[in-house]
Amino acid sequence: MAKAFYFDMTSCIGCKACQIACKDKLEVEMSPGVFYRKVSSFETGAYPMPGRFNYSASCNHCENPACVAVCPTGAMYKAEDGTVQHDDSICDGCKMSAMACPYKVPQYVASINKVHKCDACRDLTAKGKNPACVDACVMRCLDFGEKEDLIAKYGPDLVSDLAILPSSEITSPNVLIKAKENALEGEPKEMLV
Repeated sequence: MAKAFYFDMTSCIGCKACQIACKDKLEVEMSPGVFYRKVSSFETGAYPMPGRFNYSASCNHCENPACVAVCPTGAMYKAEDGTVQHDDSICDGCKMSAMACPYKVPQYVASINKVHKCDACRDLTAKGKNPACVDACVMRCLDFGEKEDLIAKYGPDLVSDLAILPSSEITSPNVLIKAKENALEGEPKEMLV
């Protein structure tokens, strides 16, 4: 079994509470402009049929993570629970894992000369709690757990591909999205909000 994040795009209001909760929890190791979960807003269509959607992105804890495949020291690795983790003690700050990820998730943190990313709040989930982003979501758009359990809970019509994301074929991301129809096709444009 694999752990996965669930995201209900149809209910997300773009408030960024999940993004702030993540940043707040990891403040010691984070620099300005570095986010392990980031909410972005997109617009689609044109008058008279405009559209909008929000996307809350973090590490997808992929089945075949590109970041792990290229990490020369083994600092980026798949844990027994299926999440993708990072070992600071052997990271040399080379940035290869950050460059390899098609989702641009791992980020170089200059203040500590290390690459970091979402660890699915491993310290919290080990105690049976939710990741900080999940509990912070005011609309309850996020969930985290065993992938098969999330599919059973939220239905089989969830997707891992959106028009704004690279194809899931290579990395097989463990993210399940209840998508808005306008997020599945076309060329959405990111809004600066």
